[in-house]
Amino acid sequence: MSVGHIFLILIPIFFVIILGFLAGHFKKFNETTSKGLNTLVTKFALPAHLFVGITTTPRSTLIQEWPFLLALFIGIIIFYIAVLLVSRLLFKHSLTEASMFSVNSAQPTFAFMGIPVLGALFGASAVSIPIALTGIIVNAILDPLATIIGTVGSRTSAKEHEDLWKVTSSSILHGLKEPLACVPLIGVILVLFGFKSPQLVTSSLNQIGDITSGAALFAVGVTIGLKRISFSLTAFTIAALKTIVQPLLMMLIAYLCGLSAADTVKAVLLVSFPGSAVAAMIAVRFDSLEAETASAFILSAVISLATLPLLISLLM
Repeated sequence: MSVGHIFLILIPIFFVIILGFLAGHFKKFNETTSKGLNTLVTKFALPAHLFVGITTTPRSTLIQEWPFLLALFIGIIIFYIAVLLVSRLLFKHSLTEASMFSVNSAQPTFAFMGIPVLGALFGASAVSIPIALTGIIVNAILDPLATIIGTVGSRTSAKEHEDLWKVTSSSILHGLKEPLACVPLIGVILVLFGFKSPQLVTSSLNQIGDITSGAALFAVGVTIGLKRISFSLTAFTIAALKTIVQPLLMMLIAYLCGLSAADTVKAVLLVSFPGSAVAAMIAVRFDSLEAETASAFILSAVISLATLPLLISLLM
C-alpha cells in the first residue's frame, strides 16, 4: 500500500479527532458532556455494532480466531504484567503506581479507533470480531486486574486486607458488566451455539451502531481537548511503550502465534492505537500518576500520527 493511499485513509480519521479536539479546547464540551458522549459510544453504539458483526459471522470463522485471541492476551495482559514488574523492581514505583503506569502503557483506545481505522483497511464486516475479542481482553481481564493490584497496593491495615476478596470479585463483576465486555461475550456464546442474528434485529441495532465510527473519533478529540499536557519523563515513557514498544512486540507475538498476514496487521494496529482515556480514569480513581497518565494519553495520540502510517506501510 502506497504512502499516499495510507494518508488518504488516515486524514479523514484524524480530521474528526481534530474537530473534536477543537470542540473540547474551546469549551463546546465540558467534562460532563464529554462523559455523556463517551457513554453513548462505549455503552450503546459500539456494543450494538459489535453484536451485529459477531452474530452475523459463521461459527466456524469464530472458532478459527483462537490464535488471534491468544496473541491479544499475550500482547496486552502479559505485556501489562511485564511492565508492572519492571516499574516495580527497576523504577521502584509503589504497587499502585506500577499498576497505573502499566495499565496505561498496555491499554489501547481500541473502542474508538478500531472501527474507523481497521474498517477503512479491511471493511467494517471484517473487524467486528477482532475488536470484540479485544474488548473482552481489556474490559473483562485487564481493567479488573489493574484495579485489583492497585487496590492491593493501597491497602495498609489488616482489616482492609480481609476485604480483598470482595474487591477482587466486585472488580471482575464490574468488568463483565461493562457492555464492551458482556455484549461481545454474549454474542460469541450465542454464535457458538448456532445463533444467527435475524434481519430485524440486525437492522434495529444498526440504527445506533452505525454512528460508532464518527462519534467515537469525535469523542477521542473532545477528551484530548479538555486535558492539560505535562511533558514529564513518566508521561513520555508511557506514551512510547504504548505506541512503539507494544506494537513491535505484537509483531513478534503474531509471528510466534502463526497469525495470517491480515490478522497480524489487525493485532498490531489494535495495540498501536493511543492510550485509553479509561485507563487514565483508573489512575484518577486511585489518586496515582493522574497528571502523568492524562498527559501520556495526549502524547500517545500525537505520536500515533507518525507511528500509525509507518506501521501500516510496513505491514501492508
